[in-house]
Amino acid sequence: MVLTKEYRICMPMTVEEYRIGQLYMIARHSFEQSNNGEGVEVITNEQVTDEINGVGQFTEKRIHLSSHLPYWIQSITPKIFYVTEKAWNYYPYTITEYTCSFIPKFSISIQTRYEDNNGTTENCLGLTPEEQELREVDFMDIAFDEIKPHHYKESEDPKLFKSEKSGRGPLAEGWRDTQKPIMCCYKVVHAKFEVWGLQTKVEDYVQVAIREILLLGHRQAFTWMDEWFNMTIEDVRNYEQEMQAKTNVKVKSALEESENKEGQDSKKSSQPATPKSSQPATPKSSQPATPKSPKSPTTPSAESKSWFSWS
Repeated sequence: MVLTKEYRICMPMTVEEYRIGQLYMIARHSFEQSNNGEGVEVITNEQVTDEINGVGQFTEKRIHLSSHLPYWIQSITPKIFYVTEKAWNYYPYTITEYTCSFIPKFSISIQTRYEDNNGTTENCLGLTPEEQELREVDFMDIAFDEIKPHHYKESEDPKLFKSEKSGRGPLAEGWRDTQKPIMCCYKVVHAKFEVWGLQTKVEDYVQVAIREILLLGHRQAFTWMDEWFNMTIEDVRNYEQEMQAKTNVKVKSALEESENKEGQDSKKSSQPATPKSSQPATPKSSQPATPKSPKSPTTPSAESKSWFSWS
């Protein structure tokens, strides 16, 4: 059974303001989190037209993330691999799909709709009665839901932040019932991993990771408000293109450096060993060698950041 959750994330802004803030946040966050050959590489970013949804924007990205995964996943994956993200943005409705470069039975699909309310629409994305019965609804609070300590920044705390340009914030307890303006992101997330024995563990992990990333990203979208508040859609699209170009250069150069290093290491290992001296070898001790303690699994650095895009 595919694990399905619906996240409802309120934001202290209008749907039109959120459109600017979201594009700014994703472009900036992708650039900041791309390092050492890992991060988000943009393959395609172009306008598309759909018979039902009208004109939109299609993007395809490769998300390089090997060391960002927990050890138990790293142990079964290649050293370098990527997740492909395909997104169709017909704002205020978007579709996003994720597939893995080497696990064909793994996928994540997300439908999102944005409305100017505080999460009161019961079936915003038109789920069937059967889908509504199976889904879990999660009301997220960008100000008061706990975030992992290594992600916390005082400057990105909605309980402390006050926007100079809009006058909004800090957000107090119960803000979702009193804040004006307010909007809500409705996100239905389907996580599927059809591998017997690992399905439940991987699908649960994916949903937990998505929730954490959504929480972090939306906190940033609000607390970075003064950076994007006066931008037009043309301004933020130009900013997006500029940051995507910089991010691609950053990721590709690091990947090439890693591949060159691996090639040099492979070449060295294939060279014949240096002949040993003709002197007789010293007899080995008859005592058994002391067994070595097994090495502990490598723990991902506390600085590891998210790879998921919350579009």
